[in-house]
Amino acid sequence: MMLFFSLARYFFFLASKWNIGIAWHILIEEIRGERRYKLKTTGFDELKSLAAKGIDTSHATIYMPASYDMLEQFFSALKDQQLQHFIDLGCGKGRAMAVAAHFGFNKVTGIEFSEQLSDQATKNLSSTGKRIPDLRWNVINADVRSYNIPDDADCIFIFNPFDEVVLTRVIHNIELSLQINPRNIYVIYLTPHYRHIFDMKGYKIVKQIRIMEFLDGIIYSKGFTA
Repeated sequence: MMLFFSLARYFFFLASKWNIGIAWHILIEEIRGERRYKLKTTGFDELKSLAAKGIDTSHATIYMPASYDMLEQFFSALKDQQLQHFIDLGCGKGRAMAVAAHFGFNKVTGIEFSEQLSDQATKNLSSTGKRIPDLRWNVINADVRSYNIPDDADCIFIFNPFDEVVLTRVIHNIELSLQINPRNIYVIYLTPHYRHIFDMKGYKIVKQIRIMEFLDGIIYSKGFTA
C-alpha cells in the first residue's frame, strides 16, 4: 500500500512538472527498473529538511532519479569503452550507481550532501553489492564542491543536481584531476541546462539522447595527454 501511494504521489508530481504522457512513461519505467535492479529509489525530495537544519540549499535542485531507460541507453552507448570507475555527483538514493554496476563498472562512487539520501544510497548499494560480489562501491556524504575527483575516475555522472555556480566548480575539479593524471574521461550530463560550460571548456559531444520531449542528455568526453 505504501508503494502505491509513493508511486501515485510521484506520478502527480511528474504530471504537474511536465505532462501526463511523460508521467506515465516514467512511472512505467520506475516499476520495471525497481523490479529489475531490486532497488528502492522512486520518489522526489525538495530538500526542505536540509534547509530546516540551516544547510545551504541555494545551489541545489530537487532530488529526482534519472529514468531507468535513459540510464540504460547511456551506459549501453559507453559499453565498448571498458570504463572502470563511475562517479555520481549528487547521487541521491544511488540508482545510477547501481545500474552502472550492472553495465560493467567494477567501481562506483556516489557523492551526496543530503545525509538522508546518502543513507538510502548506502542501503541500495549494499543490496547491489550482494548481487555483484566483486563490486567496489562507496557513498560519501559531502558537498561536491569540496570533492577531489580521483585519479582513476573515467566516467562522471551529473543529473542536473545543482546550479551553474556549483557546476563550474565541479568542472574545475575534473580539470585538476585530468592534469594530475592525463587520461580520457567521459561525462554523462542529463537535463543539461548548463551545457554551455562544458562547451566553453572544450568538451566534445560523443552522443546526445532524447526520449519524448523532456528526457534528454549528453555524453561528453575530454582527453589530456602527457
